Amino acid sequence: MCGRPTDDDPLWNDVKYCTQGVTPPPPQPKPDCLKVTPNYVILHGKPENTHNYLLLPSCRITGIECPFVHMDSAANYWHEAWENARSGGSVPVQYPDIGLGINSQHARRYDQLHIHMAGIRASTQRRLQELESQGRMATQPSQWAAPGNQAPVSGPAGTGDRVYRILKLQDLQQNLFTLLYRNVVVPNSLNMADQTIIVVPKTTAAGSFAGSFYVLNSDTSLHDGTSTCDYLLVYA
Repeated sequence: MCGRPTDDDPLWNDVKYCTQGVTPPPPQPKPDCLKVTPNYVILHGKPENTHNYLLLPSCRITGIECPFVHMDSAANYWHEAWENARSGGSVPVQYPDIGLGINSQHARRYDQLHIHMAGIRASTQRRLQELESQGRMATQPSQWAAPGNQAPVSGPAGTGDRVYRILKLQDLQQNLFTLLYRNVVVPNSLNMADQTIIVVPKTTAAGSFAGSFYVLNSDTSLHDGTSTCDYLLVYA
């Protein structure tokens, strides 16, 4: 379920180049290794710009369906993504509002786990703050899947609303994969492979980080749900 080191996935080839110096097979070009650590690598996303990056584990993990990601021993990739993407981070996302996200197994293009570090629309930030003021989001992981904490959020014009389970956290010290698996997936007999996660740092009216995070989850088991983060993140 988590892949093999000999797999020929383009993103895994990029990770191997950055961590081991293994040249990708032609015609795949060598990537720009923006940051390399023992736990993860940061690369450009597509299209390449200053608000589209990827954080990838340095070990072989195909994606969100891999059981390793929600084990207690797993690295906290979400915390690392935020620490790099935030203002002052190693690879800051230069966009008014930052969004982090991961796609489900069936919605993604490549099979090496990658967290998108990108922009997010101002309308999404406003909508989440509105929902918070209405008390329409969980404040404890155990409440995350409750129907009262599910709400529609608009994507780009013409794509309609999508329904997300919304949780507010004060920090990202807990592994979000673990929180999702234990509080949403298992209690509701869902499939981890079908899930998407989006993290939206809350901002102040002046645009600075307000010290907490909105964590959105969805899948197609919800009415108007989705298994992709692409409706909310801004890459181009």
